[in-house]
Amino acid sequence: MSQYAHPEVLVDTQWLMDHLNDPTVRVIEVDMSPEPYKNAHIPGAVFWNIFTDLLIPDFSMNLDPNAIEKLLSRSGISSETTAIAYGSYPNTGAWIFWLLKTFGHDKVYVLNGGYQKWVAESRPLVSELSNFAPAQYHAKSPNANLRVLQPEVHASLNRTDCVLLDVRTPEEYRGELFMMKPPEGTERAGHIPGAVNLEHILALNEDGTFKSPELLHTLYGSQGITADKEVFTYCAIGGRSACTWFVLKYLLGYPNVRNYDGSWNEWSRLANVSIEH
Repeated sequence: MSQYAHPEVLVDTQWLMDHLNDPTVRVIEVDMSPEPYKNAHIPGAVFWNIFTDLLIPDFSMNLDPNAIEKLLSRSGISSETTAIAYGSYPNTGAWIFWLLKTFGHDKVYVLNGGYQKWVAESRPLVSELSNFAPAQYHAKSPNANLRVLQPEVHASLNRTDCVLLDVRTPEEYRGELFMMKPPEGTERAGHIPGAVNLEHILALNEDGTFKSPELLHTLYGSQGITADKEVFTYCAIGGRSACTWFVLKYLLGYPNVRNYDGSWNEWSRLANVSIEH
């Protein structure tokens, strides 16, 4: 079996087990609710709330360097800290990988298999909340090379050398759901014209780990998503699409992949763009 293009961006559960008491390592759990974290989390993990820490009230991703600085500082993370990300939802760690890379944090890694694999292996869990002394952190401005903005997505609709990859569920893609619920009022459900749909969790094995390079190449190649094309990933708020960005760029080595973090939350609210069902 061939290796991933950048296998060093993944850590396995045994590596993390061996580094739980390493003061240079900070484990980050990400979820929509703090309740699962309060009940049982990986020892030493800090908690980031998707709604209050990572998004602003209109559900756009919070890409304000000051907000990221405060979040990392309160988590005891400095520029020299090794950050290991995971979540109860499959592949969440790869979203945090994209986010921290966007702000110039080099030492960030994804726990392969995440919380699911950790629990399946009966590894230790605790309910005690993790507290660390605040750290000093200086975030760089968001790296434009990792993002694609709406005007460029719109301009790409007529390009044959570019693929728009919708990584939401088929129900969202078909317009049956808007932000994971039936559309209401003026909410516009559907997908960006010409976008290909491959749900982000298809990149994972049943145990939550990433599929082999061979299986991933087959999966994406079957939909014309190949390394010679530019790929723009999107979902509802940019989190799941960041996970697929991670798979394509770091596991398969695709050279031209960017995440449309505005995603459907932005596109669907624009009056001058078309949608498909």
